[in-house]
Amino acid sequence: MTSPKPADPTSPAQHAGGPLRGIILKVLSVCFFVVMATLLKATETVPTGELVFFRCFFAILPVLGYLAWRRQLQSALHTRNPRGHVLRAFIGVSAMGLGFFALTRLPLPETTAISYATPLLIVLFSAVLLKERVHVFRWTAVLVGLVGVVIILWPRLTVFSSGDAMGDAATIGAIACFVSAIFSAFAMMQVRKLVQTERTETIVIYFFICATLLSLLTVPFGWVWPDPRQWLLLIAAGFAGGIGQLLLTSCYRYADMSVIAPFEYVSLILTIILGLIVFAEVPTLTMVFGATIIVASGIAVILREHYLGLDRVKAREANTP
Repeated sequence: MTSPKPADPTSPAQHAGGPLRGIILKVLSVCFFVVMATLLKATETVPTGELVFFRCFFAILPVLGYLAWRRQLQSALHTRNPRGHVLRAFIGVSAMGLGFFALTRLPLPETTAISYATPLLIVLFSAVLLKERVHVFRWTAVLVGLVGVVIILWPRLTVFSSGDAMGDAATIGAIACFVSAIFSAFAMMQVRKLVQTERTETIVIYFFICATLLSLLTVPFGWVWPDPRQWLLLIAAGFAGGIGQLLLTSCYRYADMSVIAPFEYVSLILTIILGLIVFAEVPTLTMVFGATIIVASGIAVILREHYLGLDRVKAREANTP
């Protein structure tokens, strides 16, 4: 008869508050990210590269303060893969820039719904490029989710009904938003590689530093001097993004990713509410229908991963003497 295994002190379940605290932190992080996007959209005339700069530069400050308070600043700055961080930053800045550009062209809920394609694309790219094994259930969920993306995009892709589609701001914004989701998927795949040798806080801090520097390359393409209102919005957006990142990092200490991940979709409800209140944006039935399909397929993938994870744990325990 084998003796019971000692509890793992690093397991999320061992932290005070457990899954409920993790869920609360996740929802709070979603709220801060939605507020960040709303503030950036409200700046109206600020160029995309400038939005990226303010979002990243002022996000560094709360992150540095938090790490200094925890006495982890020195360890966070230590890296064994600087090239990996630069590559992740280049891909991430591309995704961020395209996403912010889409914010200026599309309603807030629509950009949020299209961005939900990212986890579906990660499954697709992992199977095709990394040769990861993907079963029929996940393939079906991914394909159904991508159908939802097409449903949202189709009304915007007027290229099929108008000869001057690229002059349509909404069409360009929709394309940019989907390409942003593609870049985000590649960025997350790069993060998967980084976590094998790098600490989470190291990945976060180096992304913000590299992204801030890369955004400065867009200065020659036209930056504007913000008015007082825009200064306030930009600085607040940066801090909101930094706080959201800290909350997101912390939530995984208290619960497994499969428990927390579905609460990402709270952002759709929040963006619909803020879109109505702040920008008078009324979501279309097509957008709501497509978003519902994407969310359902995303949750299906998450639940499937959860059950597969449980099966792998049971298999390991069964094979442990």
